[in-house]
Amino acid sequence: MKPIDKFPAKEKAGIRFVLTDIDDTLTHQGRLPSVVFGAMERLQKAGIRVLPVTGRPAGWCDHITRMWPVDGLVGENGAFYFRYDDDRKQMIRRYWKTEAERIRDREKIAGLKERILDAVPGCAVSADQAYREADLAIDFCEDVPPLPQERIDEIVRLFEAAGAIAKPSSIHVNGWFGAYDKLAMTRILFKELFDLAVDRDRDRVLFIGDSPNDCPMFDFFPHSVGVANVMAFKGRLSAEPSWVTGKEGGYGFAEMVDHLLS
Repeated sequence: MKPIDKFPAKEKAGIRFVLTDIDDTLTHQGRLPSVVFGAMERLQKAGIRVLPVTGRPAGWCDHITRMWPVDGLVGENGAFYFRYDDDRKQMIRRYWKTEAERIRDREKIAGLKERILDAVPGCAVSADQAYREADLAIDFCEDVPPLPQERIDEIVRLFEAAGAIAKPSSIHVNGWFGAYDKLAMTRILFKELFDLAVDRDRDRVLFIGDSPNDCPMFDFFPHSVGVANVMAFKGRLSAEPSWVTGKEGGYGFAEMVDHLLS
């Protein structure tokens, strides 16, 4: 991982999209610094589209898509993308699975939730679970005292034993049923909203994140950036970002934007 100030100047002009994780990438210590909104607005004014790619729930994503300076987003680790059409005043919602499939998955998740809570002391269902449509988020340090790594690993094991996909973020383990992830839905978003084949045009995209569930994005995009707190996971990432900021969280995101637009 090279310092972000070493990002090649010749590559900057080609970036037309910034994909960003939210938790501990745009936030810092659980809060969203004001510099983040300013940085996103500066990107948009420069003609660069801003697209969060997050594990946060559908309810939050509806609000973010309407209210933040963004051009759409991928939510619940790839379960859907949302985009708000300002001209028509209409929300576009595109899900990986049908409504009937999501209902069946929620029934399976309900039983899995109880097994995990019984088996792993100290964990809890995420406070945002009520606003989710496709996955189960188990909190291991957002609103509960931080759990040791072995308990986080046990949560992952229990998800996988039930046939679910499990991805730890910096605060939750998210589990779901379905062969999708952040990258899979990102491909669909680019094709359907921007008529762009991201496999061919990945050099036009910069991704910034902070934790193991961002590894598919770090691996896929050559212009990948980690905010400084990604270093806490060094040695436990299946793919590392190419660049790293000097500052953590949202301040690191703003630092990246400064370099990108300089």
